[in-house]
Amino acid sequence: MLIGIVLALPLISINMQQRPQESHWLVKPFSMLGSAVSETFFGFSHGVKDTTAMYLDLINIKKQSADLHSTNNELQSRLQSMNELQIENDRLRGLLEFKQTTKMKLTSAQVIGRDLVIDHNTITINKGTQDGLKGGMAVITTKGVLGYIFKPEPFTAHVMLITDRYAVVDGIVQRTRAHGIVEGKSQTSCSLKYVERTEDVKEGDLVVTGGLDNIFPKGFPVAIVESVERKTFSVSLKVDLRPVVDPYKVEEVFIIVDSAKEDFADKYAPQAAADAVVPNATPGTDAPAVNQTPASATPTLVKPAVTPSPTASATATPKPEVKKSPTPAASPKTEEKQQ
Repeated sequence: MLIGIVLALPLISINMQQRPQESHWLVKPFSMLGSAVSETFFGFSHGVKDTTAMYLDLINIKKQSADLHSTNNELQSRLQSMNELQIENDRLRGLLEFKQTTKMKLTSAQVIGRDLVIDHNTITINKGTQDGLKGGMAVITTKGVLGYIFKPEPFTAHVMLITDRYAVVDGIVQRTRAHGIVEGKSQTSCSLKYVERTEDVKEGDLVVTGGLDNIFPKGFPVAIVESVERKTFSVSLKVDLRPVVDPYKVEEVFIIVDSAKEDFADKYAPQAAADAVVPNATPGTDAPAVNQTPASATPTLVKPAVTPSPTASATATPKPEVKKSPTPAASPKTEEKQQ
């Protein structure tokens, strides 16, 4: 120990002679080694700390993402339910307004089944004989004719759609008042039979109910003319129709218990008037009502196309028009009786 002390004294004395801010050359290697070790340890500990924090953050982010995804799905489900309720509310409000604004006696029902047999086009509703329904009652929606009841049961009833090949409805071309019989053709179309070849029927014309037998209200929309064909050796036109109401999208219907001689011609009159103005303003059209009357009677001819009653229309027009109008009206009745 004494020898070590004696040997260390010169080194201590030399170190004491150095300025305090300067390090001895013997200490520098040890200080550099120590700083490198401390820096390495600090970098390693800092990396471990950052990695651990990032891992914990990823776990929290994953949990938050799962929570947000679950909340988003729940909100989307609620939004879809709200949209469905709003659509149903608007549809039911329309049904209520239709029932309140008409003088017909109606019974509402829901569609609970559809016929899958291709040979027939029918639907099933949740009302039957216990609710006062009978066979032959008309079934409509707020937009147009759907069909009529053909097989009532105690708590349900089968409705034959107008697209069924056995279904027939009395129809009138709204623009020209040409009579015919609407018969089913396929699942999405029907045809207008027994329309005389001389009648003016064009693509886009609206076919409405004629109101015979007081089953359907008069002037209610049935179908729209898709095509008209005049065959060479036929006395009647071949008219293809597209129903106004898509029977495969109907959810609620009305059964007409008593039509009370309701007439919807006034409600759909603006469309008929707009169609009637075109032939009167354009020269060279093939509308018989315009060609057979003088120019002075043109303003009067627009009204008969709008007025609901065919009798009033015949009274307002001149004699050539009166002679022609009973012919198409009587032809469908005779053909229907023969059928």
